[in-house]
Amino acid sequence: MNRQEPVAVARVARQQSTGSTGPRSSDWPPSTSNSRAPQAGAGNPHYAARRQSSNDSACSAQATPEHCDLHCKVMLLGDSGVGKTCILTRFRDGQFLSGNYITTVGIDFRNKMVTVDDSQVKLQIWDTAGQERFRSVTHAYYRDAHALLLLYDVTNKQSYDNIRAWLGEIREYAQDDVVIMLLGNKCDCGSERIVRREDGQRLANEYKVPFMETSAKTGLNVELAFHAVARELKARANKQEGGDSDDARFNVQDYLRQHQSQRNSCLSSNCLTT
Repeated sequence: MNRQEPVAVARVARQQSTGSTGPRSSDWPPSTSNSRAPQAGAGNPHYAARRQSSNDSACSAQATPEHCDLHCKVMLLGDSGVGKTCILTRFRDGQFLSGNYITTVGIDFRNKMVTVDDSQVKLQIWDTAGQERFRSVTHAYYRDAHALLLLYDVTNKQSYDNIRAWLGEIREYAQDDVVIMLLGNKCDCGSERIVRREDGQRLANEYKVPFMETSAKTGLNVELAFHAVARELKARANKQEGGDSDDARFNVQDYLRQHQSQRNSCLSSNCLTT
């Protein structure tokens, strides 16, 4: 099915009724044409939308045309406070959200174009609320995602323990072939660390998903995570279309091992909310 792409950033404020079945699932590969995600409007009372900068506009007739070879939807998942919004802001804007900020309500997204070899891949990155009361809203978006970045906070054992529950929800609501990556965030908080890197790696091995630690504060491995996902999705799309053998042989875990920093964890003793 063709999916149309939103022109503005959408924020899901609340689910006002129970009659909606949510966004439609779509066939692989990711869209290579203009598409639109669930929109707010008179015909869809479940979502409230707000306008954002035209920099977030996608390849659409209403916006300035922007070449993209592949359009992929990526969701950030995890408990509230693990740093999903900060990871997104670091990747998209190269900034760190220090201090207090407003917790994500429902769903928010940003667009960013990345270059993979000679192709332009547009990542539409959905930032989700981690609170339980918004789960019924976010579940509807799982089916439309091509990749899921699942975060926990290395200074918060509960967020790590809840990863199994998140993976259970992914298994229930997401597509069977969705790309999943596990990220242990806030690894710059050396003195506050509770979850060892080895624990994260062991959990990732159990579920057979790629894993690495990240820091929105320092930027460690943030770009790498999104670029690895973009490469994996491009390789899958090319393979589906009978592309070249190099893409067919691409392995995201090998890519991460080759490009990760020599440091396995951050050593900074300064801890901010990342």
